[in-house]
Amino acid sequence: MQREAGLDRTGLSNHNHTTTSSGQACQCNARAPSLTLPQDNLVAKTFLPRKHLLSGALVLPFSFRHPALLKPAVVCLAQHLPHALLSLNQSLVRLHAISGASSSSDVLHLSPASPWLPYLASSPTPLKLLQCPLFQKNHLLFEIATEVAHRVGGIYSVIKSKAPVTTAEYGDRYTLIGPLNHHSAAVEVEELEPTTPELAATIQSMRDRGIGILYGRWLIDGAPRVLLIDTKTAYHFLDEWKTDLWNVASIPSPPNDDETNEAVVFGYLVAWFLGEFVCHEKSKAVIAHFHEWLAGVALPLTKKRRIDVTTIFTTHATLLGRYLCAGSVDFYNNLQWFDVDAEAGKRGIYHRYCIERAAAHACDVFTTVSHITAYESEHLLKRKPDGVLPNGLNVTKFSAMHEFQNLHQQAKEKIHDFVRGHFYGHYDFDPENTLYFFTAGRYEFRNKGVDMFIESLARLNHRLKVAGSKMTVVAFVIMPAQTTSLTVEALKGQAVIKSLRDTVDIIEKGIGRRIFERSLKWHDGDPMPDEKELISSQDRVLIRRRLFAMKRHGLPPIVTHNMISDSEDPILNQIRRVQLFNHPTDRVKIVFHPEFLNSANPVLPLDYDEFVRGTHMGIFASYYEPWGYTPAECTVMGVPSITTNLSGFGCYMEELIENSSDYGIYIVDRRTKGVDDSVNQLTTHMFDFCQKSRRQRINQRNRTERLSDLLDWKRMGMEYVKARQLALRRAYPGSFSGDEEEDFIPGVEQKISRPFSVPGSPRDRTGMMTPGDFASLQEGREGLNTEDYVAWKLPEEEDPDEYPFPLTLRAKRPSGPASPLDGVQLNGN
Repeated sequence: MQREAGLDRTGLSNHNHTTTSSGQACQCNARAPSLTLPQDNLVAKTFLPRKHLLSGALVLPFSFRHPALLKPAVVCLAQHLPHALLSLNQSLVRLHAISGASSSSDVLHLSPASPWLPYLASSPTPLKLLQCPLFQKNHLLFEIATEVAHRVGGIYSVIKSKAPVTTAEYGDRYTLIGPLNHHSAAVEVEELEPTTPELAATIQSMRDRGIGILYGRWLIDGAPRVLLIDTKTAYHFLDEWKTDLWNVASIPSPPNDDETNEAVVFGYLVAWFLGEFVCHEKSKAVIAHFHEWLAGVALPLTKKRRIDVTTIFTTHATLLGRYLCAGSVDFYNNLQWFDVDAEAGKRGIYHRYCIERAAAHACDVFTTVSHITAYESEHLLKRKPDGVLPNGLNVTKFSAMHEFQNLHQQAKEKIHDFVRGHFYGHYDFDPENTLYFFTAGRYEFRNKGVDMFIESLARLNHRLKVAGSKMTVVAFVIMPAQTTSLTVEALKGQAVIKSLRDTVDIIEKGIGRRIFERSLKWHDGDPMPDEKELISSQDRVLIRRRLFAMKRHGLPPIVTHNMISDSEDPILNQIRRVQLFNHPTDRVKIVFHPEFLNSANPVLPLDYDEFVRGTHMGIFASYYEPWGYTPAECTVMGVPSITTNLSGFGCYMEELIENSSDYGIYIVDRRTKGVDDSVNQLTTHMFDFCQKSRRQRINQRNRTERLSDLLDWKRMGMEYVKARQLALRRAYPGSFSGDEEEDFIPGVEQKISRPFSVPGSPRDRTGMMTPGDFASLQEGREGLNTEDYVAWKLPEEEDPDEYPFPLTLRAKRPSGPASPLDGVQLNGN
């Protein structure tokens, strides 16, 4: 009897099946695997620690941790298959039939740094040692996430915006894997035939076993290949897989958690696919990059099953961190003291936490999206991240500087139309002296800093009144909540203003027509037409009716929708507490729009991007924000923003640029200051912005828009390149002999001052997260070096009298230990 490796119903290596073979058995020592070599073909079936086999190919994998397995296996192969080519590359041993090979001169391809050299001396057949080709250079990349071609949250934006850069680098060697959502896939994916026979064979094999798979092209920029797996076709394996997950990784899974059930099924299907694929693909290394815990179930499985895949795991936020920050917990000052298992259990997320932690420990390279999240992950997930992969954007640059200013003006006029309708009857403020502030995101009252935003608005209202300012601030809160419908008041306001506008248009055309007719009949000496001739009595009646319709007995509404549980809504309760009720004497008005924006909305008919362009400032006072796409999107569109040093984006810009407030990036200190001091700092930033003249605001928007180049994926994507290279080094160290692992989180920075004579365009100072000594993917293609980049200058069209704000460049130290939050000071430290 001997063990036979095959694929069980899960698609993973089956360790427990035994069969009797009629072939010649190879007698090895107790630590060696059993080999059966059939007489009729070159097929050997075995189970070894690294990965399983499929009939028709002889691939013998060996783990670095078990070198004793190699010697007897090589001896057996040399004895029983003399007419063969044996190739060894790191942990992979491959045997191929070759015609004309003599039994006394079998050829062994070996990496010169291979740890297996000492084990080949006792082979009974002379072996010729040759250097193995580096098949890692043309490796394949699979990126796995639950939001591929299906928008749910921020990961969709990350993957979609990064796709053009990654596709340009990899071409058809890049494939995205996600669960199949039929509704979104029908409009976002074009089905295609697989591009390689290995991929086609893998997909067909899984389809033959009843798994639904859609392979095609994602219809976005870059047109990346996607492989979407229909998890519903595998739910009959759910109980079996949940049991196996407990046996393999000791991860529990309660029966009624649909999100976890979906993650388990998807994870096993991904592991099935990868295990099947690497048995067909024998010439290239495979990298699998997983995003978030929902896609992370496959990581402990691939490690346990020894599937020959190099893995990377990126956490965009920790589960436990998000839950802890949502409560009244001093999170960052007590991070190292939390009993993570107990805290996860209290919140009913222990099983999810186990999946996330197992994924972080099972991957070859563990990364996060910011240093603040790296620090958090080190304490909550108990593994220090190997690197930071900051999120980028697909930056669309306009040909002329004035163009984005024109777009701002056009979008602002549409917001004016909404404000006129919403505040009808109490519209006593000048649009030219009105500023639009906003905050947006998921409805996380404390994590997103909405509590601090509303409190600071109340203090700003008081300061503007005391200062006698003519400026009016309209603050929008755009966060989806549970609603039933639009309020009658919101709809009525827009209808009243529309009827007034239509009436004025009719009267305007009539006046124009009468002026034209009167002018045709005019002769020298005739009097000029007066207003009584131009405005008829009927026009006066129409105007009077519209004006009476605009009378309002109550105050303008705070919220645009009818809320479910209005009395329990945190945002509305906070507004009631600070008494911001849109009174005519208030200099700060507030509008809560509990729904994502879209152009089909009858009240505020603007898409989110268009709305952002029309505002003057975005305010994101987050307490927990691993990255923060909303302020980054503001920056790309030339809109100043306020963020905090507890957000990934805030930390990134604070490390990247000196005097970031001069470039429209205001950073509130929520790390070392108390809540009241942070609120006052936020209020001061907003008040100072209100004191700027229109010309100053235009100049600042110009500077803000120039920062967009620092957020382009052409720069940020370089960190992903580093992560993949590090993963390959760890999986195949012999192929990178002499190369040191790149330090993702460098240590102390050195400041290099910048001369005052250089105009005020943004320059980076290469802090902890900058992409490789100023380098980016685009610069690499263009052959630029560091000196070229420092001397490079963005086009400028600014006021020549503007003060040239200095910046400082920071150069990283080449060596030395570092903390994930090097340079970060916490309260009490």
